[in-house]
Amino acid sequence: MILADKWKDYEILRTGNGDKLERWGSFTLLRPDPQVIWKTKIDTSRADAIYKRSSSGGGSWNYKTQLPESWTVSYRNLKFRVKPTGFKHTGLFPEQAANWDFIDEMIKKAGREIKVLNLFAYTGGATVAAAAAGASVCHVDASKGMVNWAKENAVLSGLGDKPVRYIVDDVLKFVQREQRRGNKYDAIIMDPPSYGRGPGGEVWKLENELFGLVQECVKVLSDKPLFFIINSYTTGLAASVLTNILKLTAGKTCKIKSVAADELGIPVTGDKIVLPCGSTARCIFE
Repeated sequence: MILADKWKDYEILRTGNGDKLERWGSFTLLRPDPQVIWKTKIDTSRADAIYKRSSSGGGSWNYKTQLPESWTVSYRNLKFRVKPTGFKHTGLFPEQAANWDFIDEMIKKAGREIKVLNLFAYTGGATVAAAAAGASVCHVDASKGMVNWAKENAVLSGLGDKPVRYIVDDVLKFVQREQRRGNKYDAIIMDPPSYGRGPGGEVWKLENELFGLVQECVKVLSDKPLFFIINSYTTGLAASVLTNILKLTAGKTCKIKSVAADELGIPVTGDKIVLPCGSTARCIFE
């Protein structure tokens, strides 16, 4: 398991009964987590806000403390705006800090200009990590709101003047246009959803679409690619499947130095355990 264990502004305090109690900077939130199937009790009085699912499939926050609309948390030299949203999330996946460290190290060690393509880029955690390391970044997400949030995170991190291109578009259509334009990238990062619908009602299901998408992405890798990262939060999809996809796609046209996938995890301070938080695959090229 790859641990995101270097946080100071984020911490999982306890887990149990389907929930996790988290500290985000100065505030404590209680949120559901599908991995927490053990029946241990949490002292919910410690939470400033609690997210409860409704029978209709949505949910809402119950605020015990008056929270600001949003606040800032830091990870090393990076800063992010977080806030409780109506769909449970806060705008940041803390387990991805392990990948931010990997991205930083790979770009700095490259000793050359690196162009990064960040797909399903959300609020830009990987984007700011890559930009802070000195890369130019193309940030692509279908949600205009998330792209604007990513721009705010870049400014918060002092990266507002860095070479980052923000694109609101369907990921596959954008990659295919980049092929026609002849644009190439040295590194690709993707964080695709398990399930979703496009603006025209198109259905995205990860297990059906991922292989074809990665095939298309390989076509925009440069002649000297650096790395390819795939993240997955799809329950039941083994991490090794991501490794196989990268070997069967990127491995056909690029020289792979190493490719491996593993669970991402965050230590739970009060329980002395590690909470699994999806999988990541990292392909490093020669």
